[in-house]
Amino acid sequence: MKKALLTAVSLVALGMAPAIAADLPARTYTKAPVAVAPINNWTGFYIGAMGGYAKENTSFAPVGGGFAGGTLGYNFQSGAVVFGIETDAAWSDISATIGAPGIATLSTKFEEIGTVRGRIGYAFDQVLLYGTGGYAWANNKVTATLGPLAASDTRFLSGWTAGAGVEVMFAPKWSVKAEYLYRSIEGGTYGGGAVTLGTFNVNSVQAGINYHF
Repeated sequence: MKKALLTAVSLVALGMAPAIAADLPARTYTKAPVAVAPINNWTGFYIGAMGGYAKENTSFAPVGGGFAGGTLGYNFQSGAVVFGIETDAAWSDISATIGAPGIATLSTKFEEIGTVRGRIGYAFDQVLLYGTGGYAWANNKVTATLGPLAASDTRFLSGWTAGAGVEVMFAPKWSVKAEYLYRSIEGGTYGGGAVTLGTFNVNSVQAGINYHF
């Protein structure tokens, strides 16, 4: 009798098992989220071209004009912080003239300008916001005319610069930037002391394109 009862219970249990399993909720499996690496990394050397416009804020014979040249630099990225060093050099037409043309004039012209600067910024993936500052230089030519006569003298001038900018990686290895720089360039004496110029305080805006290695 006991054997018959156990056999009956076992058969009923086996018959109910599929029905109970069907009523249980299905187990779902979710994969752990995959860590997404930054799309862009700013570390490495870069080379580029740039150009812009500069002007001195003064009411007396303000110097002003355009410039164009090249850039070379290196960035190191740690997390979202980017450190770098950059140098640039440009041909320039930043100049000013006083006097009466054809009678007597005195002109000054930055024929070449450049900087060597440190950079520190914060990267929002492909967008880099940064501050910059360092050494600035200019090759300045002063020319005096008196009627048909003319004499000129050239001096290499040094100073400092500081500013800020934004750079955008718009394609793999390529970026564009826009930048503001304030340059304070020392004056000098020309023509054996005949002409003395004071410090040039110049505001400049420039844009550029860089290729990253």
